This record gives sequence, structure tokens and C-alpha cells, in this order.
Amino acid sequence: MEKVTLSFLGTGNAVPTKKRNHTAILLNYKDQSLLFDCGEGTQRQFKFLGISATKLTKLFITHWHGDHILGIPGLFQTLAMLNYNKTLEVYGPKKTKYYLELMSELFKDLKIKFKVKEIESAILDFGDFKIESRPMKHNTPSNAYSFIIKDKLRLDKAKLKKLKIPNSPLIKQLQQGKDIIINGKKIKSSSVTYKEKGKKITIILDTLMNPETIDLAKNSDILICESTFSEKDKEKAREYWHLTAKQAAEIAKKAKCKSLILTHISERYENALFLIEKEAKKIFKNTTIAKDLYSFEI
Repeated sequence: MEKVTLSFLGTGNAVPTKKRNHTAILLNYKDQSLLFDCGEGTQRQFKFLGISATKLTKLFITHWHGDHILGIPGLFQTLAMLNYNKTLEVYGPKKTKYYLELMSELFKDLKIKFKVKEIESAILDFGDFKIESRPMKHNTPSNAYSFIIKDKLRLDKAKLKKLKIPNSPLIKQLQQGKDIIINGKKIKSSSVTYKEKGKKITIILDTLMNPETIDLAKNSDILICESTFSEKDKEKAREYWHLTAKQAAEIAKKAKCKSLILTHISERYENALFLIEKEAKKIFKNTTIAKDLYSFEI
């Protein structure tokens, strides 16, 4: 299976710190480069990681709070100056088209082509992967997203050789799950294929706890979840429509995720990260805290 590369361009909350830029998460798969949110300074974070922003194909916006979208004008201007020749696909909650049109009016040099699709509960099919979107419970329209690589039927080459099945269009039929006839003998697809399990990465940012989080994150290989507050500040979390580290871990546990990465970290915990990590690990052991410019393959 093709590798997925995840890169954290920004992992901070509303107030950036010396170590944390505003939120942006980049996911690369085959020829697709997907950016989830675009906080202020995101275009510069691409430089630090040595990744060309011109490879970008899709932008997914969780919601229109400043720390998640103020990097869009700068990124678009940079792309224009780098002669970006694609049509950037932009997906987001209600009013995304309106807000982007306002940006285009304000910043006259956002001279790249883009098309917008506003979504809430949706499944977007892109061939061998799909994006599932669910509305969250925030004080403005907000989405969470799952990136899902579909299961694939793979051919067992040893079995093909043993059955002396020739390299022909019949092979493609078997891989499509269709049975074939060779020399009057029926060969079942299931006898020469096996299922390669896909991958699922879920990104849940600003929201209160709600049932959609668990439904969306179900069986994720990786759950990337906001952890703006510690449980000791749960009243503040509720007041500002955010999750605590404990709640993020509860989502991961109930959704039967394999791993949890905490992000959207408030500056108040920058020198006490062990607090939120400890409370999350009490509930869900396989928890880590995201760092800016942290990149890895799965």
C-alpha cells in the first residue's frame, strides 16, 4: 500500500507560542496533497519542512475562526507568485464560499483558481480514498474529517502461478472480484485474492463533546484531536466550546482507535505538557502530543 505522510505545520491554539504555530495539518498520499486548516504563517511552515506548497491539491477547512484560516491569503498569494497552475479544491462548512469571496475582494492578488464545495455530513469519493465529514458542536459552523483509504483486493501471485493463469485481461477481472472461466474451469476471485485493509485518519478540531466525534473516529488508525484544555479547566473548555485532553482520550477509547495525537494545545500548558499527556494516557495509553514540523509516514 502507498504510504501516507502526515505533517504538523501548526499545533497551537488561538495564541501562538515560540514552539507552536497556528493550526495546519498536511496529509500527502500518492499525487494528492491535502491541507486541513491554514492558520497564520502556514506558508512559511511549508518552507521549514522543505515541502513545496505548489503540490497542494485540496484544502479542508474545519471552521472560520482566525487561528484556523488567517493563513489562507498569504498561502494563496505565495501560490500565485509561484505560478500555481492547478485549480485548488476547497471544502468547508456553511459560508466558506462567501468568506473566500470576501478574501478575494480584500486581497486583490489571490490570483489562483479555486473551487469551493460547502459540506456538513458528507462522503466525498476520490477513487481509492474518500473523505468523510461530520458537523461538530462549536460556536460557529464546524466540521471534522476522516481520510479513508479504501480496502483493496490484491492478487496472490503464488496462487496465480500455481493455477497457471496467464497474464491477460482475466487478471483484471479477478482483481475486480469477478470469477473467470479458463479452459472450461471456473476460477473464483476469492481463491486467488486477499483483502488489503485500508487506512483511516480522523481529524477533530474545535468542538464540544458530541456523539458525532465517536461515530466519525470509529476504528481510526490515527485520531488527531484537539486538546485545548486540561480536565482541571473543564469549565473553561465548556465556556469556549472545546475539548479537554481527557475527553479526547475518551473519544479515542470509545471509537476503538489505534493511536491518539493531541493537538491545538493552549499556550497555558506549554511548560506543563505532562499534565494533559498524563490525563489522556490514564484513559488511552497510546497517546502522544503533536509538535510543530513533526512529520511521519504510516
